[in-house]
Amino acid sequence: MANTEDIFKKVIAHAKEYGFVFQSSEIYDGLSAVYDYAQNGSELKKNIRDYWWKSMVQMHENIVGIDSAIFMHPTVWKASGHVDAFNDPMIDNKDSKKRYRADVLIEDHISKLESKIEKEVTKAAKRFGDSFDKAQFLETNPRVIANREKIEKIKNILYPAMDNDDMAAIKSLIEDVGIVCPISGSKNWTDVRQFNLMFSTKMGSTAEGANEIFLRPETAQGIFVNYLNVQKTGRMKIPFGIAQTGKAFRNEIVARQFIFRMREFEQMEMQFFVRPGEEMKWYDYWKEERMNWHTSLGIPAEKFRFHDHEKLAHYANAAADIEFKFPMGFKELEGIHSRTDFDLSAHEEHSGKKLRYHDPEINESYVPYVVETSIGLDRMFLAVLSNSYTEEQLEDGNTRVVMKLPPVLAPYKAAIFPLTKKDGLPEKAREIMEKLKVDYMCFYEEKDAIGKRYRRHDAIGTPYCVTVDHQTLEDNTVTIRERDSMKQERISIDKISGVISQRLKG
Repeated sequence: MANTEDIFKKVIAHAKEYGFVFQSSEIYDGLSAVYDYAQNGSELKKNIRDYWWKSMVQMHENIVGIDSAIFMHPTVWKASGHVDAFNDPMIDNKDSKKRYRADVLIEDHISKLESKIEKEVTKAAKRFGDSFDKAQFLETNPRVIANREKIEKIKNILYPAMDNDDMAAIKSLIEDVGIVCPISGSKNWTDVRQFNLMFSTKMGSTAEGANEIFLRPETAQGIFVNYLNVQKTGRMKIPFGIAQTGKAFRNEIVARQFIFRMREFEQMEMQFFVRPGEEMKWYDYWKEERMNWHTSLGIPAEKFRFHDHEKLAHYANAAADIEFKFPMGFKELEGIHSRTDFDLSAHEEHSGKKLRYHDPEINESYVPYVVETSIGLDRMFLAVLSNSYTEEQLEDGNTRVVMKLPPVLAPYKAAIFPLTKKDGLPEKAREIMEKLKVDYMCFYEEKDAIGKRYRRHDAIGTPYCVTVDHQTLEDNTVTIRERDSMKQERISIDKISGVISQRLKG
């Protein structure tokens, strides 16, 4: 069994070889932490975005979508707190010359301790079987208790230090728990320094008169500054939501793990505006709703978990992450936050404009509270890709690599193959292609033996391959092959669309 690092390397290599993701500016040796989505990757990414948009906007009558500009007035970012406080604590290892986020190093150390606890639980559950009492075990096992105490001690130092920008305390904590550089293995650390993640540029007709503006580090603020416009023009009644997808930019010093953390990335966010006092009801609703969305794609439920935040952002009264089991372990995929009225109140203060909602049901005006769902599209892309990558041993002794993508997300829904390039087969195949492509993304291919064509489309995740042969010319039937089972059956041409449609519905 390949280890997780090897699996991750295979996923990355596959993504590059089969036209999912390319290194940006590769002919110039690339640009760090920036990637281009290739022909198959851009389709997969679009399908994920569409699936999210449909679930949010089309399926909810009280949610609408907008597309706000990347450039916004600089005061937007002052009001949001990004100008003053959008920083990461960075630390360098003097031997490897590598830079790390200090808080992430500590959180990774905590995760290792939590993994030790999980291993103890797994061993005990196996040993005691049905009689195993997990709650009692967690309260009484000495090794579990010791590791939990270590975790609590670390958190009691880390969180206050982060709140107070106490970089010296964070460095001392790294040294005290004995964290080593993953590259050099040494503990030779620099001091911890704050680093602002905002990208800035200049806007103006002349260099002298240009004003500093920012590339947005998140898409949420574009929703907040348009809240009142949407509410009035759409005659929206509380509760209602505003959804948006779009690019965001962060000057990540420690961009890592392929497309998991990049400097240019895409978010899918929804801000749900609610009556104060009802935010926890909607927070719980959206936690469940978003988890259901992920599992609706057919990804096993055990690959997801909630991680409730103990340390809350200053604007939040509740927060949780949906974590996915990537090849490198459980990592954040989506965040659900109860943001209170912080954002709208801050923009009200800095703009001087009233952003209140008059609630006719209670005859009161108030600044709405907000429940946010925010998912990284690139991270979701990587989650789908890594979950779908499969190596199979076949009965004939050969192996195949197949991307078992959810059919609704697959770049192509069907590939159309003429068995040979003569005898009128290409023309017939083209005829079928012309009909199907009105409703589905399809791929036409006539090069190489049919088996090689099957393997190529297994590798990019095409759910169905349709082969046109000489019998097709006689009775208007084709051979349709299903990706996962490799089962082949003979069906009439007029049934192809129905078969594909049924598969897409699940």
